[in-house]
Amino acid sequence: MRLRSLTLHRTHLLCVGLLTLLLAACGFQLRGHYSLPFDSIYLGLSETGELHAQLKRAIRATSPATVTSAANEAAVSLQVLGDHQEKNILSLSAAGRAQEYQLVRNFSFRLIDAQGREWIAPSQIRLQRDISFNDDLVLSKESEEVLLWRDMQSDLVQQLLRRLSAARAPAATLTQTPAIAPTAEPLPAAASRD
Repeated sequence: MRLRSLTLHRTHLLCVGLLTLLLAACGFQLRGHYSLPFDSIYLGLSETGELHAQLKRAIRATSPATVTSAANEAAVSLQVLGDHQEKNILSLSAAGRAQEYQLVRNFSFRLIDAQGREWIAPSQIRLQRDISFNDDLVLSKESEEVLLWRDMQSDLVQQLLRRLSAARAPAATLTQTPAIAPTAEPLPAAASRD
């Protein structure tokens, strides 16, 4: 009996080791430090909103960048162009009641600096989750829906951080002066022949 449990324990350790190697081989890494290419950012979100608080907390925890309370104090500003949530019906029962829903969140944004130059052109992050519905489990399904919306928001924050860390300062536009044609020096007058 003891030999069997020892063998089972070794098998489990071997499986865990193999899974660790597979995850390392596929490039998986834990969420960690983001190196943001700017030192301060203004979040164009409602300061009392949950998304603002969560994004601000994530920036502070994962990077040395600071979140300012005014756009003119920040190196860059995150402008929110749109943030829409939808709940669409995916399927109906024979009685005409919804059986499955799709939760969708579309978040549009861009990142600009104090001079109005775009660091990130207008972009969109689209998140979606499917959820089944059962009339007998209304309360548990409502709780599941709330958890899915929260999960989508956490996913949105992580995707925003990844995109912000990939942002690059726009190339400086050089004003070119028109080339000046060299002035031709007057040719010496030909000596007259007498």
